[in-house]
Amino acid sequence: MHYRFATVLVQLLLLNSAIIKSQTSNLSSQTSILNSQTSNLNSQITLVELNCENLFDCQHDDGKDDFEFLAGGDRHWSQSKYWRKLNNIGQVILSCCDELPDLVALCEVENDRVLNDLTRRSLLRRARYDYLMTESPDVRGIDVALMYQPKHFQPLCYDYITVEPLPDMRPTRDILYVRGRIPASGDTLHVFVVHAPSRYSGEKETRPYRQLVSSKLTEAVAQLQGKKIVVTGDFNDYYNSASLRYLEREAHLENVTKNARGRNGSKGNYRHEGLWRNLDHVLLSPELLPHVDSVYINDALFLLEEDTRYGGFKPRRAFVGFRYQRGFSDHLPLVVRFKL
Repeated sequence: MHYRFATVLVQLLLLNSAIIKSQTSNLSSQTSILNSQTSNLNSQITLVELNCENLFDCQHDDGKDDFEFLAGGDRHWSQSKYWRKLNNIGQVILSCCDELPDLVALCEVENDRVLNDLTRRSLLRRARYDYLMTESPDVRGIDVALMYQPKHFQPLCYDYITVEPLPDMRPTRDILYVRGRIPASGDTLHVFVVHAPSRYSGEKETRPYRQLVSSKLTEAVAQLQGKKIVVTGDFNDYYNSASLRYLEREAHLENVTKNARGRNGSKGNYRHEGLWRNLDHVLLSPELLPHVDSVYINDALFLLEEDTRYGGFKPRRAFVGFRYQRGFSDHLPLVVRFKL
């Protein structure tokens, strides 16, 4: 018993030391990342996908149920917490690789004001990201977005794909579609960003809602046969769930992140009751598969915390229930690097 306690204590001390070193290293390296805007274009493209876990501002949007994120709401949200959250998300993005990611697909972002603050006024303000996002009928007002480096990805057009709800289904997020050009290689990418309905009312009960999203995606992808396609986001399903298997089978897409692992031992990008799984995914068309260079989960040590209930570690999220704990997100980011 004493031996086990001592072993755990040593592990925690080592982890805390590593986390402090990781945070210091990340913060010091982020300035160099932001200053390393190379003048020579290259054809290596990095995609990051991240569910931001409730990236809300402090203002009410008409017609939206966002009251819990107002000053007098259940989460006691405030300007200081909001700006900490923005900078935390910026830190997550900057820690994904040694250079600025070229494309960043985001889920659970509230509105244009939030994306403007993230790209123009937060830790990312010198990174010069532009963005496109949806304006969905989601009841809470959350949307999806695609941030991009204009020097490395040039949007040619974009659209929203509306998911008409089933009779017993709440309105959900639109799917964002962006067609863009990679200047360095001349390639055209077709990018879909999705945030499928949650499992909140039960996995079986909500399964048709996520299947509906997959069907809409399949219809859209069918019009782009032979093209380089990326479908990414939070599917609220696992790689072997019906909705993901449907996309692989009917849309002829390959899930390149189903076996993704973190460099610090994470076996998925989301942890529930002690089990690592992926709720977020990146699926690619056959034309893009040969260009994949690497796939991994960013599980930098500062993004993790001890899982006191189930053992091991879990994502250091912003909220546990309604208790704010200054964390980052309950999802870890996925990273896919391409050579085009």
